[in-house]
Amino acid sequence: MSTGPATYAAAGVSIEAGDEAVEKLKPWAAKATRPEVLGGIGGFAGLFRLKLDRWREPVLASSTDGVGTKIAVAQALDVHDTVGIDLVAMVVDDLVVCGAEPLFLQDYIAVGKVLPDRVAAIVKGIAEGCVQAGCALLGGETAEHPGLMADGAYDISATGVGVVEADAVLGPERVRPGDALIAMGSSGLHSNGYSLARHVLLDIARMPLDGHVEEFGRTLGEELLEPTRIYAKDCLALTQEADVRTYAHITGGGLAANLARVIPPGLKATLDRGTWTPQPVFSLIAQRGRVEREEMERTFNLGVGMVAVVAPEDVDRSLAMLTARHVPAWVAGEVRPESDESIPRAEVVGDHPRF
Repeated sequence: MSTGPATYAAAGVSIEAGDEAVEKLKPWAAKATRPEVLGGIGGFAGLFRLKLDRWREPVLASSTDGVGTKIAVAQALDVHDTVGIDLVAMVVDDLVVCGAEPLFLQDYIAVGKVLPDRVAAIVKGIAEGCVQAGCALLGGETAEHPGLMADGAYDISATGVGVVEADAVLGPERVRPGDALIAMGSSGLHSNGYSLARHVLLDIARMPLDGHVEEFGRTLGEELLEPTRIYAKDCLALTQEADVRTYAHITGGGLAANLARVIPPGLKATLDRGTWTPQPVFSLIAQRGRVEREEMERTFNLGVGMVAVVAPEDVDRSLAMLTARHVPAWVAGEVRPESDESIPRAEVVGDHPRF
């Protein structure tokens, strides 16, 4: 037992390492900015000038989220510069559902021990995600938790703020019978269902993360760490060009449950599984774990990351625009009248081809 004076460093917290991490992450954070940002990283608070003359009646939107157990895969592979993209996606794509333009994001990184290079790699991913979303990384917090978390462990979360005109807020009240449901393809698992995916593929199937998987054309680890597609800019552009009623971000709960959140009473959204084929990773999980379709559909996105509810006359224009922006998109169903309130407001029917 040490008889010397107790110090913060001896208790497991290194202020010097924290300062070093901040210096290493600054170049990445500087890439994720907007003209409205005042000052830089390092202050007690982030400042963002809201130019009210740009919006007649601005409504602020806010969203908070994390990445979940996808981080366990990143830690196992010692690859930390992609989960930040996932984090941004989970936050900003919730904001655009109501038509809000993401303005800025602030992150929270909890670590067992500050490892400056690792923290910088995480922030590199967050900054890249912010660039893709068109928002600023306004600051954040890195908190060291010795004794609570293992040295190499970490978790991340973030809060984003966006803005939308009061008369342009998207939502269920805009949805009408006959509206088309345009699905936008996911890049894979995105950031939901990793507890089940890891249990099936790593625990049950005993597949190594560094093992090549023929169906993927790459290793299992590379497939599982594929960053979440960020739809924010694409959704905002589509809203400017077409009569979009609302969006549904397909995250935890799956396609039907998330779509039901934006369908009003008296209407029902019906999607046809026959309009798309989920990526091989979903088939592999279902087969190796003998996971039933109902469980798959309420856990994973199954290949659809976002759904736009669009006026029927704007379908062709919407598809052309999304295709031009390199977003896989197709008509997956439509909205119909439904007087029976006991029936779910969204359902998926039919069978996927080759799934």
